[in-house]
Amino acid sequence: QVQLVESGGGLVQPGGSLRLSCVASGSISAPNTIGWSRQGPGKQRELVASITSESNRNYADSVKGRFAIFRDNAKKTVFLEMNGLKPEDTATYFCYVQEYIYGTYRDTWGQGTQVTVSS
Repeated sequence: QVQLVESGGGLVQPGGSLRLSCVASGSISAPNTIGWSRQGPGKQRELVASITSESNRNYADSVKGRFAIFRDNAKKTVFLEMNGLKPEDTATYFCYVQEYIYGTYRDTWGQGTQVTVSS
């Protein structure tokens, strides 16, 4: 069973940058997709960015050009580089992995890391 641990959240001023990390333990089946979603106060959870095992990336329109997702398969780690942060980026950010196993999808989520953008 995969377990995910996020880190890197914190308080940052508008326009600032943060780098989130998510380390997976356990074996991850391929093909898979690893990504980040977020849930702001009073908002629904939304997908922020994802990257497949073939390195295909997908971003929410709200973060395109500001956020970048990378994965290091050897270290079983995925990173989210966040630049030009805005107050509306304030949220709890969750890492997830979706594995495709024998015709079904299995999703695993981390506990989340808080990002607060405020002056």
